[in-house]
Parts: sequence; structure tokens; C-alpha cells
Amino acid sequence: MRMSRYFLPVLKEDPAEAAIVSHRLMLRAGMIKQSSAGIYSWLPMGFKVLRKIENIVHEEQAKAGHMPMLMPTIQSADLWKESGRYDDYGEEMLRIKDRHDRDMLFTPTAEELITDIFRAHVNSYKDLPLTMYQIQWKFRDERRPRFGVMRGREFLMKDGYNFDLTKEDALHAYNRHLVSYLRTYERMGLQAIPMRADSGPIGGDDTHEFLVLAETGESEVFYDSAVTDLTFGDREIDFDDVAQCQAIMEEFTTKYARTDETHDEALFNEVPEERRKTARGIEVGQIFYFGTKYSDAMNAKVQGPDGKPVAVHMGSHGIGVSRLLGAIIEANHDDKGIIWPEGVTPYHVGIVNLKQGDAEADGACETLYKEFTAAGLEPLYDDRNERAGGKFATMDLIGLPWRITVGPRGLKNGVVELTSRKTGESIEMTPAEAVARVKDIYAGA
Repeated sequence: MRMSRYFLPVLKEDPAEAAIVSHRLMLRAGMIKQSSAGIYSWLPMGFKVLRKIENIVHEEQAKAGHMPMLMPTIQSADLWKESGRYDDYGEEMLRIKDRHDRDMLFTPTAEELITDIFRAHVNSYKDLPLTMYQIQWKFRDERRPRFGVMRGREFLMKDGYNFDLTKEDALHAYNRHLVSYLRTYERMGLQAIPMRADSGPIGGDDTHEFLVLAETGESEVFYDSAVTDLTFGDREIDFDDVAQCQAIMEEFTTKYARTDETHDEALFNEVPEERRKTARGIEVGQIFYFGTKYSDAMNAKVQGPDGKPVAVHMGSHGIGVSRLLGAIIEANHDDKGIIWPEGVTPYHVGIVNLKQGDAEADGACETLYKEFTAAGLEPLYDDRNERAGGKFATMDLIGLPWRITVGPRGLKNGVVELTSRKTGESIEMTPAEAVARVKDIYAGA
């Protein structure tokens, strides 16, 4: 992509309405534009990162054996009345009526709808276990939407649902999701700590939230600092291996880590004093096991091995896809702008031409652009007739991990400059070496 043809409405000044870093930088970097309170249009740069995050979620769900599908954003209220949640959910649910005066709602979550799909088509225990998920827009009518995409009313969420014959099977699905989520977040450059949480309107006794530590987090969290030393890394996982998934579950949840809703001061005091930490956290996902809550209410049963009907055990598992974008920025920025981790960057490398119109500089930039594209990488080429300082400021603001600067002076010596956005370090090398270096970085990312 060439900047001269790209829609990137960057702002020079901080927007007055933005109270936190991610909201401010997303507006300044031309990633989103508010449509109404808590509802945003996703402009090309923001939409591109959103899709990068979504693709990682899809890839990790596929590895865990979960099947993608898509359900509507508008649901009939009848299913929610059947489950008993229609009146209990509260004012966050956007209730509407169609032209025939039928009660409808804009989906805040989809336990009822997926249970209805399941009961219509699955009759035997032989068809279990079953896990399906979607990535779809949701709406919750927050009383005070704020912090940009971190607490909006409309948001993109991955919501998955498992159906199992027994509690033991369903708890394996719970562990399987925890493992897949750990992999997902690390690929995005995040450390998301699973913390014992409150189930809220979803219901159930077993639930963990995944929180990224950040000063602007909406939740107060209490944790053993030893949990921040845990990393998932490149482990090979057999998601059908019950013992392996259980062991990872225990590894990442045995040490104390809880939100303020489930904090237990007595248990916390058992942690060595030097490791007791209090901070703020941003919720980026949550997993639930709620047994037969919905299958009992909605008669979702299968024929068991003994021929008798059995209510299936269920769980639901969510990742805030659009919220993750804000969380990544909160965890990766400096006073110049965003610093994208390589796994989610909108473009792999920025190319800055210091003297647009100079035949040698133009030619070198075109060659770099073509070589990166041929290698399957996406370069963003700043080919505008702008001052060098303005080009650097834009590149720093949008936060691409790597920048190649091309100018007549360097080219006389046969070199360009490769700069790391994260460290600010620059190295001179030949254009061919710069291409090879960036290719190696992303080959290992």
C-alpha cells in the first residue's frame, strides 16, 4: 500500500474526548471514528488490525478442534424467555420490536440461540463432544460507554459454546479453551493472566477471566507476582489429551490471581508478602462452565449410552476481539504513538522515501516495495511529497515495528537505514540485507 493512495486521517492534536491512551491513539492514528456513543466506524488501518486479531483467533480455535459458524445479530426474544434470562438480563440488553410487534433483541451473547440449534439437530451422545464458535458483532447498552473500543456498546466478540455428555468432559472443554486462549494472547504479544472471576448474567460456578495488566484497566486485581513469570511458549499441545490440558490449567491457575469481585483476603495473605501485588487489569476474554443451566431450561437432551435422555453439559467462552485492539495499544505504546507487536501489525514494514522525485531514491523504494510484496510481506510505502519529519512522525504514530529509510545520501554509499520502532535503534545496511533481515524477523514471529 502507498500512503499517497491510502485513507489515513491522522490527527496532530490529542482529541479532547479521549481519556485513555488507546482511545487517544486510535483516533489520532485514523483507525476509528465515533458514529454515536460507544459505536465506531472502523477505518482502513483499524479494520486491518481487527482482521489480524480475528485471524489469530480463528487459527487457534481450529488447532483446538472448534468449528466456526455464524449466527444472526438479531434474535427472537422467545428463546430468552424460555431460558428465563429475558427479564433477568437487565437494561444492557437492547430490546426491540419488529413491524409485526414481535419482541426481538440485539445479541449481547448467544447461549440460547446455539442451544436451540443444538437441540434441533443433535439427538445422540455419539455426536458429542461438540464445540462451535462465531466471531460476530454484539451490543450491550452500557450506561456510560467510554474509553473508546475498551468499553463500547457495539463490539466484535468471539463466542464459543461446548456441548458434552458429562461434567468431566465439559471441564476438559473448559481446560482446552484456557490452553487455546493462552496461545492466542501470546501470539498477539500480550500476557493475559487467567483470574478467578464472577460469572455475572452468564451463570455457572466455574469461570476465569483473562486480564492484561494496565493502569487504565477497569478491574482491580490481586495476584501472586509469580504468575507473571509464566509463559506458554512453543509447546506442542494435543488438545485431546485430558491430562496435558489439565496440567496446563493447573500451572496457570494454581497461583493466586483474582479480580476484586472474587478476591479473598485470607487466601491472598497466604502468598509471600513480597509477591503480593495489586494492580488494574483489562478483561480480554472469559471462559465459563455452567453445567445444565440452559439444557435443562430449554430441553437440550441427547440419548445416553443407556438409552435414557440426558441433559448436556455446556460452557461458553468469549474473546473480546475489538477490545483486544485497545488492550494491545495500552500495553504497547510510548509518547510518540503505538508500538505494534509483529503478530498483529497492520503492515510489516514502513518504507520512507526522504526525497520523493529523486530518481535513485524512487527506484530503490520501488524495488524494496516489490521485493517485500513478492516475499508475502505487506509494506506501507510513504511516497508523499511531505517533509521527512512529518513522515517519521506519522510512522511513529501508527507504530509499524520496522521502518526502512531511503535517501540519496545513504544510497551513494549503497545503504538504507533499518529502524526498530520498539527500541529506536537504527542500523545501516544494503537494501538486500534490509529485506533479508525483515523477512527473517517475520519468519520467526
